[in-house]
Amino acid sequence: MKIIVGLSGGVDSSVAAYLLKQQGYDVEAMFMQNWHDTTGTLHGDCEWEEELSVAKMVAKKIGIPFHFVDLSDIYRKQVVDYMFAEYAAGRTPNPDVMCNSKIKFDAFLKCALELGGDFVATGHYCKKESEFIRTSDSTEKEVFKLIAGDDPNKDQSYFLCQLSQSQLQRAMFPIGHLTKPQVRQIAHEAGLPSADKKDSQGICFVGKVDLPIFLQQKLKSVEGNVIEIFEKDYPNIRERELASLKESKSYILGNQTEKALLEEAMQIHYTPEEGKIIGKHIGVQYYTIGQRHGLGIGGHVNSIFVIATDIQTNTIYVGEGVNHPGLHRRGLLIKPSDIHWIREDRRMNEGEKREYMVRIRYRQQLQKATLHMTQFGLFVSFEQEQKSITAGQFAAWYNPLNCELEGSGVID
Repeated sequence: MKIIVGLSGGVDSSVAAYLLKQQGYDVEAMFMQNWHDTTGTLHGDCEWEEELSVAKMVAKKIGIPFHFVDLSDIYRKQVVDYMFAEYAAGRTPNPDVMCNSKIKFDAFLKCALELGGDFVATGHYCKKESEFIRTSDSTEKEVFKLIAGDDPNKDQSYFLCQLSQSQLQRAMFPIGHLTKPQVRQIAHEAGLPSADKKDSQGICFVGKVDLPIFLQQKLKSVEGNVIEIFEKDYPNIRERELASLKESKSYILGNQTEKALLEEAMQIHYTPEEGKIIGKHIGVQYYTIGQRHGLGIGGHVNSIFVIATDIQTNTIYVGEGVNHPGLHRRGLLIKPSDIHWIREDRRMNEGEKREYMVRIRYRQQLQKATLHMTQFGLFVSFEQEQKSITAGQFAAWYNPLNCELEGSGVID
């Protein structure tokens, strides 16, 4: 059995390769270059060349063949262009999720298969299991389960929430049962050159970036107003928005449960007249819900947060304090076309509801929620209100019994 390890030059993928070699597998390493342009990056020159050098040294130390592949063209089309399109539409994308589903376990996987590989292994902190289920025609079928990693501080299953059964079938996660300190210890004991290498930060394969400069490659900077919505005015604004919702076709056609869910997931669309202009910004596409840094506005006792953006009018709406009601919602909606099930046998039918643990961003603590499948899509109704629910991000739901990630979807 041949396993191709995606060797990045970091300690996690290095230990993954080392462990597989120690276990007696036929292991080969492949480094993928996905980005050339350093526009907007904060690390300076050609960080990928340093990563490549370390990856080569690790492969030599372990004693495994080393390969190089340039996937920059497909990465730009599948990940970077997606980023630009989402920001241009006023949403906040998650390029790491797309990188895994479109690059690491798609384009890279195809290259690995061409090398004769049977599996692709990565340094993700998550686990894979399988079981046999009986199908409707009474035959048995093997299904693959994506399980949260044992290290609660490093679990990366969320980033893999868009994987399919065919992708999981070919995947291996050798360090999912380990903690980060344990991985570092193994690397030191094995004398791996990446043992003390810091974790990568920022956008997958691009690095840490100055987002406005990075986005200005395609999105023009246009000055607009920052408008503060005062907490005392919020109840009247919400009542106005609720009245508008009740006149919508969706609300009229919905049953009582669906009406309540629509109210929970309702987004407030503010108007300039409902607040006060307190500053200027450089372009609405550079800001996201919940952001409090980079606004450059003082004169407040508490921090101010972005509570809404309007791409059409190039307006940012902000509120003072972490408890501003404009920052919080109890529910969200995922449109039918944006619902993804890792386990097709777990797909919900219209009218069905289930209890899950859900997260709406990486490293967020799992939250208790009820999922409702309706004619309008999948509603996620949280037990407690959630801060900064952001359109374009992914909601991922986990089975509360075994921490299996069963599905995900793009927040509307």
